[in-house]
Amino acid sequence: MIGDFMYGTPTTLLFGKGVIKHLPEVMAKYGKNVLLTYGGGSVKKLGIYDEVYKLLKDFHIVELSGIEPNPKYDPSVITGAKLCKENAIDVILSVGGGSVLDCSKAIAACAKYHGEGWDLISGKVKAKAALPIVDIITLAATGSEYDCGCVISNTAINDKRGYQDELLFPAFSFMDPEYTFSVSPWHTACGTADAINHVLEQFFSAPSSLFNDGIMISAIRSLMTNVKIALAEPTNYAARSELMYVCSWGCNGILSNGAGYSGWPMHSIEHALSAYFDITHGAGLAIITPRWMEEILSEKTLERFVTLGKGLFGFEAASEEAMARKVIRAFYEFFEEIGIPMHLGTLGVKAEKIEEMADHILANDDTSQDWAYVPLDKAALIRILEKSM
Repeated sequence: MIGDFMYGTPTTLLFGKGVIKHLPEVMAKYGKNVLLTYGGGSVKKLGIYDEVYKLLKDFHIVELSGIEPNPKYDPSVITGAKLCKENAIDVILSVGGGSVLDCSKAIAACAKYHGEGWDLISGKVKAKAALPIVDIITLAATGSEYDCGCVISNTAINDKRGYQDELLFPAFSFMDPEYTFSVSPWHTACGTADAINHVLEQFFSAPSSLFNDGIMISAIRSLMTNVKIALAEPTNYAARSELMYVCSWGCNGILSNGAGYSGWPMHSIEHALSAYFDITHGAGLAIITPRWMEEILSEKTLERFVTLGKGLFGFEAASEEAMARKVIRAFYEFFEEIGIPMHLGTLGVKAEKIEEMADHILANDDTSQDWAYVPLDKAALIRILEKSM
């Protein structure tokens, strides 16, 4: 590390209605052979699929469809990397939400690697090169369009890893809020929960600053306000625009510049949940959030809760602990209000796997280490998961 922090992003955001018209000039910067990645049929229903082919009529396009909501190393990443190698792909065009883009990032690295791709994703080997990535984002959630990370599941070993590399920043991200008008209430709610949790993971750290706190509190307020508008009025352009833009800030580092490191414990817990039970990421995070808050509540963390309570909710309370309890309850009630069931059992999670998942979390992310804002040992992880059931 040079100084207190380093920050930079090579990603260019193209934001607004109709920005897709600039796709040909952007793609031409990288070559003519394109791997088009997408998930289910939504991109075709939205008309984006046909528009892409119309705009890229002079390009050679190879397709990888069917990318999963929790993108899988096998088959999606393996298949995508193979297609890139066999077709001399110059650039990947990701069309869809964060899962499609996450998968595309992993493909971009694996396509330039001649060993087992999971070695890159699991951190055993550092990538030396990656294909350029352009994306058209259709869901406000992960912020993958403006960061260098991805999350990939390996179902063969019940593993789900966050993979970060500066080579994986998208070159260009096309963000048209109108593409999110048809997103279902469930995915709108879960995407927002994911983004809120991204901010909370960075807010609960020490030291912080007035500037960092102000940005993060504003981001959470915007997300909580605009998701309710979007759920009531799905085609409200202003609400969808703000959701889309704020989500893009979640994981690119700017919120935590100059602050302490949190360890991202809630994501560590949820990654185990989705690895074992393939649940929706944002829903798992929403359920974990208030239980994690209860677990970490102490003299050390009270200041963070009080700052959040006053700044975000305008709360007053007889004591700092009472303030913290009000904050925890407010998040629980908010997630419930936007349609997320607040118990893991309703999503198919089985209590008998809790101890195994706790061991998995410690083995892969080791949340018990002192560098975490609040270390979580096995007993703490079990308590959080049991209370979340």
